[in-house]
Amino acid sequence: MDLNTITAVAHPQTRAQLLAWTPGDAWLAGGTWLFSEPQVHLTRLIDLTDLKWPALAITEGHLSIAATCTISQLDALSCPADWLAAPLIGQCCRAFLASFKIWKTATVGGNLCMSLPAGPMISLTAALDGICTIWKAGGGEQRIPVAEFVTGNQRNRLSPRDLLRQIDIPLAALKRRSAFRQISLAPVGRSAALLIGSLDDAGGLKLTVTASTVRPIQLSFPKPPDASALRTAITEEITDDLYHTDIHGKPLWRKHMTLRLAEEIRAELLGATPP
Repeated sequence: MDLNTITAVAHPQTRAQLLAWTPGDAWLAGGTWLFSEPQVHLTRLIDLTDLKWPALAITEGHLSIAATCTISQLDALSCPADWLAAPLIGQCCRAFLASFKIWKTATVGGNLCMSLPAGPMISLTAALDGICTIWKAGGGEQRIPVAEFVTGNQRNRLSPRDLLRQIDIPLAALKRRSAFRQISLAPVGRSAALLIGSLDDAGGLKLTVTASTVRPIQLSFPKPPDASALRTAITEEITDDLYHTDIHGKPLWRKHMTLRLAEEIRAELLGATPP
């Protein structure tokens, strides 16, 4: 969609060149949401692509994902054999159910900043203990776990003029055994529940619940829980007001599917047979 109120597009190449923010400004990365509907309140776009952040970088301890990394770039990442959780990358990328055109333009950071309950990049990076680096409007940086970055449906911890720079995934999280479950109300539709579980070397189980809830919910068990303990923990931790509701699924159904998929994950990771 043409944004006919835009009168200027800025192309900063360094952080120092980021222009002073004025009313009517917006960051531009992939722009798949920005150009999807009228934005009559905007007059200037600040294009982040000329900052030329490396899309992906593997360091001694982390996989760093630039906020401007596209879905297709992330999906194409060649992962080491000991990254047992690597299949989650492709599974979450395909949870978009988007065309190749969207894959080539939509960004990981954009998905986080939109903060929709069904955002699969939120699911992926939260489950892998991702840490957001935020460039603060007044200077400096702030680091926040992805699981705490998203606070509700289209709500997050960004203040006006803040900029999400990158998400760092600990390599230790990528080396955990994992299990993925996702369901939609329609055969091809937005995720109504997307759960990821992982098992560490000490036998601890971590469960990340997204899509069915308005924000990511994580439950950690130092020892593998049985089915009853898992169900009790989910029921106590995820109160009814935290379940999302829209045309893609009502709260009661989302709750039922969360409990069912969580038990499937527990059974898969522990080698048990679900009831």
